[in-house]
Amino acid sequence: MLHSTVTAATKRQLLRERLATGELLRFPGSFTPLSARLIEEKGFEGVYISGAVLSAELGLPDIGLTTLTEVAMRSNQIARMTDLPTLVDADTGFGEPMNVARTVQVLEDAGVAGLHIEDQVNPKRCGHLDGKQVVDQDTALKRIRAAASARRDPNLLIMARTDIRGVEGLPAAVDRAKALVDAGADAIFPEAMKDLAEFEAVRKAVDVPILANMTEFGKSELFTTTDLASVGVNIVIYPVTLLRSAMGAAERVLDTIVAERTQQSAVGEMLTRARLYELLDYEGYNTFDSSVFNFEVPGRKG
Repeated sequence: MLHSTVTAATKRQLLRERLATGELLRFPGSFTPLSARLIEEKGFEGVYISGAVLSAELGLPDIGLTTLTEVAMRSNQIARMTDLPTLVDADTGFGEPMNVARTVQVLEDAGVAGLHIEDQVNPKRCGHLDGKQVVDQDTALKRIRAAASARRDPNLLIMARTDIRGVEGLPAAVDRAKALVDAGADAIFPEAMKDLAEFEAVRKAVDVPILANMTEFGKSELFTTTDLASVGVNIVIYPVTLLRSAMGAAERVLDTIVAERTQQSAVGEMLTRARLYELLDYEGYNTFDSSVFNFEVPGRKG
């Protein structure tokens, strides 16, 4: 009810412990606080907070238009709703190294378990689009050093994302990943890898966890968790999957209303009132105060 009963510090510690096992952790992207609760209920190991999704929710393209305040507010809203660790996309850190340091502390206060900082130039582009540009290595390393030095909780995961594969090729990505780890990165996010062999090359090059981005319509094939685990990937994210699914369903229902003058034929595909109330934990609120929840939920079984 209301908030997670697990503290942010505990979530960070538990994430570190899970990563230390070497197992593959699945982090679907949450597009609302309620969807984070659904992710947890379905048995996933973590929740991802995508910059592309936050931008899209605001009706903006993913080109660095969102602010730290907007990202921190949404991150806090999502993190408070789940006992799972949350990993947030912090883009390029919202400025120079001092801004990166502030970004880390603001997001740490928001309750996330980890964040990633990328090496694109500003304004950035979606990692699976052509025409990206990356900063020089010195600038990329300064961002990660600033991030690592700014955290107050040593368990806050500082992940470095590199987009250099799509600009200079795999060898450059491997070299940059090594340098980012030396600069203090706790994990590596090699963006837009072409195949499993490329993930494996990064895995062999560094001794920290690596992340695979399984976004639809991107540069990478949508590998199974078995495939990814076989080459040593430690975290897999599905950043925009739930938003795309929800918006696709919403568009189909609106088309139905236009065509049929009623939503009746689409009702069977909708989340029921009873299921929604279950996710919202009306029962928990009733335990707290019976005057809040004092009615029978239509369609509820039992």
